[in-house]
Amino acid sequence: MVARIVDAGQRVLITHGYDGASTNRIALAADISPGSLYQYFPNKDAVVAAVIERYTREVAERVRARVLSNIGKPPEVSVPETISDLMDALGNDRELLRAVVEQTPRLSADAPVAAFEQQIGELARVTLSMGLYPIPEDVDADAAAWMLVRVVEHLTIRYLLDGPPIPRERFLADITRLILNFFREPPVRAERE
Repeated sequence: MVARIVDAGQRVLITHGYDGASTNRIALAADISPGSLYQYFPNKDAVVAAVIERYTREVAERVRARVLSNIGKPPEVSVPETISDLMDALGNDRELLRAVVEQTPRLSADAPVAAFEQQIGELARVTLSMGLYPIPEDVDADAAAWMLVRVVEHLTIRYLLDGPPIPRERFLADITRLILNFFREPPVRAERE
C-alpha cells in the first residue's frame, strides 16, 4: 500500500506540482480513501518526502556505484563518466526531476535532496583525500567537495531541464574542464615593474 501511495504521490506531484498536490488528490490517484492514506502518511509533505526520498536514493545509488568503480582511473576519464551517469540517472524521469527541483520546497534540513548532496559530497571528499589525484596543497578537500558537488549538480540539472543547444558531449567536455581546472596550480604571474 505504501508503494501505491508513493506512486500516486509522484503522479500528482508531476501533474499538479507541490502547491496543487493534496492528500485528497493523492488518495484519489491511489484509488483509496483519504482515511486509508492517513493510516500510512500523516500529511501531504510526508508523501512528497517519500517520493523525493525514493527518487534521490535511486540516483544516489547509481552515482555512488559509478564513483566507486572509477576510483583509480585518471580524472579525465572518471569525471565525465560519473557526470554522464548522473545525467542518465537524473534524466530518467525529467518530469519528476522538474517537479522535485522547481515545485518542491526543501521540507526540512534533513530532506532527501540534502541527504543526497551530503552522500555524494562525502564520496567526493573521501576520493579527494585518498591522494589518488594530484591536488594543490592549498586546496581544502572538504570545501572543494562541497563546491564541486553543488556546481555539478546545479549545472547538470539545469542542462537537463533547460535543454540548451549544447550537445551532450560538449557539455561533458566543458564541465570536465571546469572541474579539472579547479585543481590545477594557478599560473605564476610576473610582477609588474
